[in-house]
Amino acid sequence: MHGLGAMIVFRFMIVFIVFAAVSVMAQSGEPRARDLGIPFDGTPGPLNAITDVAGVEVGFTTLISGSGKLVVGKGPVRTGVTAILPRGKSSFNDPVFAGWYSLNGNGEMTGTTWVEESGFLEGPVMITNTHSVGVVRDAVIQWRVEHGGADLSGYWWSLPVVAETWDGQLNDINGFHVKPPDVFHALNSASSGAVAEGNVGGGTGMVCHGFKGGTGTASRKLDAKAGGYTVGVLVQCNYGVQSELRIAGVPVGRELPPGIPHNDDTGSIIVVVATDAPLLPSQLKRLARRVPLGLGRMGSYSGDGSGDIFIAFSTANPKSWGPGEVKQLKMLPNDDMNPLFLATVQSVEEAVVNALIAANTMKGINDFEVDAIPHAELQQVLKKYNRLVEPTK
Repeated sequence: MHGLGAMIVFRFMIVFIVFAAVSVMAQSGEPRARDLGIPFDGTPGPLNAITDVAGVEVGFTTLISGSGKLVVGKGPVRTGVTAILPRGKSSFNDPVFAGWYSLNGNGEMTGTTWVEESGFLEGPVMITNTHSVGVVRDAVIQWRVEHGGADLSGYWWSLPVVAETWDGQLNDINGFHVKPPDVFHALNSASSGAVAEGNVGGGTGMVCHGFKGGTGTASRKLDAKAGGYTVGVLVQCNYGVQSELRIAGVPVGRELPPGIPHNDDTGSIIVVVATDAPLLPSQLKRLARRVPLGLGRMGSYSGDGSGDIFIAFSTANPKSWGPGEVKQLKMLPNDDMNPLFLATVQSVEEAVVNALIAANTMKGINDFEVDAIPHAELQQVLKKYNRLVEPTK
C-alpha cells in the first residue's frame, strides 16, 4: 500500500489507539462528580449520560500528538471531533424535532437556520474546534453520501449541524489537523452506553473556569407522575473565569489554587439536550432556553467573547418527516413541561462539573499547561461549606 491510502490507514490506526485508550479510561474508574461526594438535585438515569435517552449514540475522535514549541501545521495537536446521533445510524433517514437557542453568539453552529425554519434536525450534531467547522461539515455530507441514499424527497441535500469551541491555547488550531477520516471515525464509532468525558473528542483541548475543561454529560429521569421521561445533556465546555466558579452552590473558584488567569469570560460552551418526551420544535426551543439557568449555577455570565449556543431535540414522534401524508403527532401540553425544564437545568449543571472532574492536566503548544481541577482540594472546600456528601459509585 502506498501514497494516500497508506496515510489514511496510518491515521486511522493512530485515531483508533487514542480512542481506545480514552474508552478504557472512562470504563476503569475515572471519577465523576458524584464519585467525589459532590451533591446534585434530581434523579439521574442509569448511565447519568445523554445516552440514557434511548436511541442516542455518541462517538469521538481524539487527536493528541507532539509536544513543545508550536510549529503551525505540525503541532502540538490537542483536538478532536464529537458526534451525537439522535437515532443512531438512522438519524439521516428519520429526522427529529429540534429547537436551538443562542445566549451569546460569539461562536458557530451551522445548519441552525434550517432547524429554525423546518423544526427538524436532519442528521447528527457534530462538535469540534473553531477552525475545523468547515471540514467537519463537508465530511458529514460525504459520510452520508457513502452510507445511504437520497432523502425521502429524492434529493441529495444536507445542511449539517456543526458547532465549535476554541482550543487554540493548547492546540495547533491553525494547523487544520482534523481531517475527513476523523469525522468518519467519530460517526462510525458512535454507540449507546457509557460516554467518555474530559479530554476527549472536540473537548480535548478545552479550558473551563480556568481549569482543564472538555466533554461532560448527565441525565435526569422524571418520576411516573411527570411522565417518566428522560432528559440527557452533553456539553463541550470552554467558558468562564475561575473567580466566578461555583460547584454545589459553593464559590470554590475563590478558594482553590489559581488556574489560568482570565479576567473576562471569553470562552464558549456548546450544549446538546436530548429527551424522549413528545415535544414540538417550539417546545424544544423553550427547553434550550433553560440551559443558561444551569450555567448560571456554575458562575457563567456569558461574556461578550463567549459563544454559548444550545440545541435540543426529541426522539419521540418517529417517522414525522417526509412528504406524501398527514402526520399524526403526540405533544406534551405546555403546562406539563416544568419537570423537563428543571431536569434540563440540573443536567446541564452536573454535566459541566463532570467535564471538570474527568479532565486531566494537559500540556500543549509551547508547553502551555492547564491544570485539572484538584479533587482533594475541591472536596475540602465543599466540606468547609457543609456541602460534601457520601460519594456514590
